[in-house]
Amino acid sequence: MRLSKYLFVSFLFVTLKSCSPAEPDSFTQPPAWAKDAVWYQIFAERFHNGDTTNDQKPVDMATPYLNSYPPEGWRTSDWTSDWYAQEDWAKQPGKNFNEQLQYRRYGGDLQGVLVKLDYLQELGINAIFFNPLNDASSLHKYDARNYHHIDVNFGPDPEGDKAVIAKENPNDPATWQWTAADKLFLQIVEEAHKRNIRVVMDYSWNHTGTTFWAWQDVVKNQEKSQFKDWYNITAFDNPATPENEFKYEGWLNISSLPEIKKVNITTERIIGNPYEGNINQGAKDHILAVTKRWLSPDGDTSKGIDGFRLDVADHVGLGFWRDYRKLVRVIQPNAYLVGEIWFQKWPDQLMDPAPYTQGDVFDAVMFYQVYRPARYFFAKTDYPIDAKQFKDSLEFQWNRLNKPNLYAMMNVASSHDAPRLLSDFYNGNKYKFRASPHDDPNYKTGKPDKETYARLRLYLIHAYTSIGAPHIWNGEEMGMWGGDDPHPRKPLMWKEFTFKPERRNNFQPDSSDEKDSVQFNQEHFDFYKKLISLRKNNSVLTAGEIEFLLAEGKTLVYKRFTDTEEIFVLLNTDNTAHELSILKPGTYTDLLTNQLVQSDKITMDALSGMVLKRNN
Repeated sequence: MRLSKYLFVSFLFVTLKSCSPAEPDSFTQPPAWAKDAVWYQIFAERFHNGDTTNDQKPVDMATPYLNSYPPEGWRTSDWTSDWYAQEDWAKQPGKNFNEQLQYRRYGGDLQGVLVKLDYLQELGINAIFFNPLNDASSLHKYDARNYHHIDVNFGPDPEGDKAVIAKENPNDPATWQWTAADKLFLQIVEEAHKRNIRVVMDYSWNHTGTTFWAWQDVVKNQEKSQFKDWYNITAFDNPATPENEFKYEGWLNISSLPEIKKVNITTERIIGNPYEGNINQGAKDHILAVTKRWLSPDGDTSKGIDGFRLDVADHVGLGFWRDYRKLVRVIQPNAYLVGEIWFQKWPDQLMDPAPYTQGDVFDAVMFYQVYRPARYFFAKTDYPIDAKQFKDSLEFQWNRLNKPNLYAMMNVASSHDAPRLLSDFYNGNKYKFRASPHDDPNYKTGKPDKETYARLRLYLIHAYTSIGAPHIWNGEEMGMWGGDDPHPRKPLMWKEFTFKPERRNNFQPDSSDEKDSVQFNQEHFDFYKKLISLRKNNSVLTAGEIEFLLAEGKTLVYKRFTDTEEIFVLLNTDNTAHELSILKPGTYTDLLTNQLVQSDKITMDALSGMVLKRNN
């Protein structure tokens, strides 16, 4: 065991030193496929329950160290139930609605993903970003029990997987086995690749959960634990006293997420800013081993994933990320690395992605920076901007970046951590601020009105014709709505299901008795499908330059172009029609409707958009 660990660490050392200087572009540039990606983000527990025999049990959700257990009488929630209707087990004095929502489980799993791959292929996406699948007790899975295994309840044999895991030495990769859940995930990767769909996994290398094996050893053995330096332990327990003096630092002071120790910090560490530093070497070796496991299962990169989405990237030092990129790119030169960076100063200042996209860290970031101004232009909010301000905002963000990274950006608008687009467009609040009924009693939680749908579809036209890779948070294409976390995490409303009507804010004192019909929106799905097809069938939309032709008031016109092709995008966010006469004389085809348009007779209806291609 000691020898196998030594050999593995030696391999890592050699690997990190072996990035070939003869091929700098393959290391510094994003993979070529990234600019063509149409991302689909899957939150497995709420995606689809394909196997009811593996649904979580209370023991799987427990975090004994924090004395946290599901409520008495807990059971799996009905997939088609009213989101705002509390289960009997959730109705406890002193427990609010949001708190109890964290205990809900609907049984979503990897079998559910497998059976819906044909649906994703029909939609047209070609890249999947999975929220964490690692073994964990929580809903969100950022509190890992095991980094190197898929959650046991996502696979077909939870109890068998637990037995396999128990026989391993988690700190020795030579002892690691493939569980049934692991194998099912690798089957999904294989099936996705057959459909020309890339697969990216989500990991947080910044912290673990309190059920993580190394943390459990620290709790048990205190100062004698070989893993004590993996974490920021501020005080160990003194066994000679009746009190428990054990103290540690959790991420953002969250006790359920012990933070991995940061080392070799040479610049000031401020949340929301990049800094120079690394992480504890023991933890780092383990993380690199896990990374290699998924990129190259049993040494075969053809069976592995296509990259990683890295959580709370600004909380980890740039030195670690540089080493991480070296390992990843040596194993899989076409792997994609995208970092989550968000707020520099809450709630008004977003981070600068440039320090993370210089060719030595990430290929891209989750580019919320271009969504925020887009929302203020396309939606009807309390913070409106005009077309010129929107254009200037986009160009400011774009000009920060190297061109290859700009085109590889993951243009995220909604996610598990942000309101769904329909609700975000339906409410007038500042971006990501007081964006749920828990934070604002006046936040509208019901089905949006027709104007909201029209405005959102204008934004979507822009999103699929702009620079960077568009991104879909699972369920957006179905027409789902919901405020900020936890409300964007409703079970997906598949068309084969009949859902109970949804009440509005029924957990609030002044709740309404109104209810909304919840059902798959075929028209919305078809609109997404059309936009994806338009983007995939016109390479100018993924690789072309962009030029703004008009940015006045509430009207925006731009073109995407190469030496041989041009496409014109016309967007009118006004509630009144506008006449436009800025295109060269000729006949154009609107790629959204296939209708012919004369350049001297372009009338933009209220809240309308066109994507025009000139007929030769």
